[in-house]
This record gives sequence, C-alpha cells and structure tokens, in this order.
Amino acid sequence: MEQIERPVVPALDAILGQQFKVLDNGFVRVVDYMGSDDSIVQAARVSYGKGTKKVSEDRGLIRYLLRNWHTTPFEMCELKLHVRVPMDCWRQWIRHRTANVNEYSTRYSEAIDAAQVTAPDGWRSQSSANRQGSAGVLDTAIGEELTAEEERLLKHSRSVYEKRLSAGVAREQARKDLPLSTYTEAYWKVDLHNLFNFLRLRMDAHAQLEIRSYATVIGNEIVSRWCPVAWEAFVDYRLNSVALSRLEIEVIQALAGNNVAGAVRLGIEAGLLDENGSPLKQSRERGELEAKLARLGIACPWAQPAVQSAQ
Repeated sequence: MEQIERPVVPALDAILGQQFKVLDNGFVRVVDYMGSDDSIVQAARVSYGKGTKKVSEDRGLIRYLLRNWHTTPFEMCELKLHVRVPMDCWRQWIRHRTANVNEYSTRYSEAIDAAQVTAPDGWRSQSSANRQGSAGVLDTAIGEELTAEEERLLKHSRSVYEKRLSAGVAREQARKDLPLSTYTEAYWKVDLHNLFNFLRLRMDAHAQLEIRSYATVIGNEIVSRWCPVAWEAFVDYRLNSVALSRLEIEVIQALAGNNVAGAVRLGIEAGLLDENGSPLKQSRERGELEAKLARLGIACPWAQPAVQSAQ
C-alpha cells in the first residue's frame, strides 16, 4: 500500500501562530492547515484513474483547473484562522456561510476591552452612486471632531457595561448596548475553494475598506505562502481578470470593427442609453461596462461625436 505523508509547507509553518495586525486592534493568525498545492494536483489526477498519462506539469494543471472552474480539487486544502475583528465587520464576514466557525461568546465571558477607533483622516463620505458604499474622505478638521466624539462614546459605553457587570447583571444582558465597533474573536476554518470566493469578493475595490483590509492580509500574507501556485492562478484568473457578458462582448466586437454607431445602438436596445444614445442616470450595468472598457483601454462609444450617427 502506498505510504501517505502529510503535506508540509515550510513557508506557512514559519508564520504559524504569528499575528498579522489589521486595523488598529485587530489581527489574523494561522492556527492550522491541511494540504498544499500538491494536494490540489493529487486530487485532480486521482480522477484520471490508473494508467492515465500525466497530462501536464503541476503548475499548468492547477492553472487549468482554476481557469476552467474545476473547484473540487481546491476543496482538499483547508485553513484554520484565529481572527480579531470589529463586530460590524464580522457581520459581513459571517455571511460567507461556507466555513466552520466558533466565535468568542460574550454570554460566557466579558466582552473584549477593545474597539475600533477611526482616525481623523479615515472618515469616509457616503457615495452618491452606491447606497451601500463610500467615496472619498471628509475634511480632517471634521474628522478630528468625529474621532474625539467617538472616543468619548466608546469610553462611556464600556463604563456602563462594566458598571452593569459590577451590579450583578447577567453578561448576556449587560452587553446589549456595546457598540458594533467592539472587537470579537473567532476561529474560522475554510477550504481553499470557498476561501478564494471570499477573497474574490472582499479584496475587490468595491468591498468595505475594513473587511478588505482583512482579506488583503489573508491573501497576500497567508495564502500566497500556503499555496503559491494556486494563489498565482487566483490572482490571474479571478482577482485581476475581467468577465464579459454577451452584451459587453458584442459592444467590444462592434468597436473593434470601428462600428461606433452599432455599439451605441446595442446600448440603446439593452436599456443602458436613452433613445438619443445618451447615458441614463441610473444604470449600474452601464457603469460596469464603462469601467471594463476603461480597463481594456477602449474609448467609451457614447462619449464620442460619432454617437449622433446612431440616431
């Protein structure tokens, strides 16, 4: 019988238990792991059966799997993290339900005496184009006032909480007025396939800054050491790639053929532009198309004089 050895990743072993600081009082650290790049290859090749020839080198196979959305081999790798994260950020994190989680309980233990404080230059303004996002930062003078007010609020809420505990109030009830900026801790165990899904969404520029900070550390500092070949493929085919819809392909094809009027007509038919070929005020799909064109270095067709010829 073939002897099985547990995959070992020296680069990850070197940081096992090491805390990577995130935000002001948060951290991420690796508790344990299972598998490596080799485990992905092993899982993929077992499906070929006995006697099947080796179809590619390991790196090429991993890149093929990720490129073509063959996900199960990546589920053979698992990572267990210990994280300290603000409760409001954790609410977004826990929505990724494809993981095993055990969180610090403020029913059994006193709440962690730490809360995230926003720096004076870190207060963001509400985006006018995205109801759940931010855009730019407020003036530092305003930020200094907001930060000072926040610090007073946090100090008072903690004082109230501790006064309730001293009075004998049950921990499960005493906690109810703690702010969402209070840090919580959790063990989070996830396979590589679902971790990539998490990172794809949370490392995106549209993700909230706080959770994006955690995702960036997990990806750049941990996964890159753990499964470097799979990480490279993920960066190439997920993180830094551009997915195109049928409409977007047709618009680009029209532009490649110098048919600006045709591209505009497609936008009108799809409801991205009004009947005159002018951009509609509310069209998230059009905005995404424009961003993709800009990234590909292609001029937006409805911003050109030739738009008039589409009428």
